[in-house]
Amino acid sequence: MATPSLDYGTLFAKNLPAAAQPWGGFPRYNFVGGHNNPDEIPIEELIASSTRVLRREGRSLATYNMESGPLGYTGLRDFLVEKMAHYRGIRASSDEVLITPGSNPGIDLVNEVFLEPGDTVIMELFTYQGSVGRVRKRQVNIVGIPLDDGGMRMDALANALADLRQRGVTPKYIYTIPTVQNPTGTIMSTERRLEMLRLSQEYGVPIFEDECYADLIWEGEWPQAIRALDTSNHVIHIGSFSKSLSPAMRLGYILAPWSVMSRLVACKNDSGTGALGQLIVADFFQNHYEAHMDRLKASLRQKAETLMAALRTHFGAAIEFRVPRGGIFLWVKFPEGVDTMKVVGPALKEGIAFNPGSEWATDPAAARNYLRLCFALPTDALITEGVAKLARVFHQEVGIPA
Repeated sequence: MATPSLDYGTLFAKNLPAAAQPWGGFPRYNFVGGHNNPDEIPIEELIASSTRVLRREGRSLATYNMESGPLGYTGLRDFLVEKMAHYRGIRASSDEVLITPGSNPGIDLVNEVFLEPGDTVIMELFTYQGSVGRVRKRQVNIVGIPLDDGGMRMDALANALADLRQRGVTPKYIYTIPTVQNPTGTIMSTERRLEMLRLSQEYGVPIFEDECYADLIWEGEWPQAIRALDTSNHVIHIGSFSKSLSPAMRLGYILAPWSVMSRLVACKNDSGTGALGQLIVADFFQNHYEAHMDRLKASLRQKAETLMAALRTHFGAAIEFRVPRGGIFLWVKFPEGVDTMKVVGPALKEGIAFNPGSEWATDPAAARNYLRLCFALPTDALITEGVAKLARVFHQEVGIPA
């Protein structure tokens, strides 16, 4: 007699997310996520870096953390300290840098240290879906601050902080993506950064600065990081190598004062971020950072031009978007009344994937008529072809473009 199959469904924890579906591969026209340009992965240089570091330090892989301690590989942290000083104006020591397996685990660590159910955080109204989802999962209240062409509006932030104080609420942090904001692509001016710092100090609320896209500015002002302007330890700063090199490497970092870092390290119970990737990335960037970034940014700028030209051709005046000064995505606005979420399914049937705006906002209704298109992964030909098909799908589903 056959033994009955075990019903695992009766044993799962409550409140799990919906079950994942088997991986079916990427759609042909893939405009989602934070993928990078495959043509700019420096394969030969990475091979050379791998060979060098394994010959030089391979035996250190026999120990957890390669004898560099729980903060991560010393060589990578030293590179980050030099890079942040040179390009972002940040003065820090390597002991203030923690290497994480991507920026999302860094966000998780910060949230674990700071947040409890019922707490309040402040975010941009349109912002990174991963941060919004992580905060909501912890049953934390979100106050969304509107943006304009210069990023988060400081008048609205000041009003929100004053209102919260009147109600006896002190937010745990102000989360912002000031440099190539995700999804809007805005770059906050130095004046606004200083005003945010002033408000942070006045109300005793730290700033959680996410600079995952700061390496990808290709024109115009390159303002200092908020952390660089801070003289009173009010800023926790995170970044990533996903956008400057490879998302599959799974490497990010947190910069924080030791009073915070000591708690982050205590909560980071994964036995250390993967070692080999840290060795390779440190060696590669120590030798090729500027040349690689120049090539990558030029290729991304070209793809952005291709995407914008295709949108103008196939959607015309039916949509609006801001010409980006960097990054890998475009935030596209449709007329009021259009719900881009309703087009996700029909578009996927045509092999087109995009991010609906409602998933990239603290108030989903405020972004219902937006979508985000990431242009880094598809070729120029696929971008042009995919946008033409997307326009046909939108016309069929919502009558736009006319």
